[in-house]
Amino acid sequence: MKKLGGAIGIAQGNDVIFEHFQDGGEMWTGKGNREIVKPVIFREAFSAPPNVHCSLTLWDVDSDTNVRADIEAENITDTGFDLVFRTWGDTKIARIRAGWMAIGPVSNDDDWELY
Repeated sequence: MKKLGGAIGIAQGNDVIFEHFQDGGEMWTGKGNREIVKPVIFREAFSAPPNVHCSLTLWDVDSDTNVRADIEAENITDTGFDLVFRTWGDTKIARIRAGWMAIGPVSNDDDWELY
């Protein structure tokens, strides 16, 4: 985690959410569960839940269907969050990789906790 001025921390990552083309997974066949949840744990905890930004860094989709995607951070805590990818309709997706950045308050050596 990078710390700015001792009070703000920035954590970031890039995670493969799924690869369904090799084994005929639900996202690639277009049938079944159309949501994938990937838990993300921060290497170092924030002192309160941070703001989290998510984006697609790779998507491999079928060219014969409409491309539909929704990606977001849910259940954000000071120690992590759920990276959630959704699609719907006839969309077929082979694989997805997502980048994320969390920005929030961190503990500082100058912070005091009295009793």
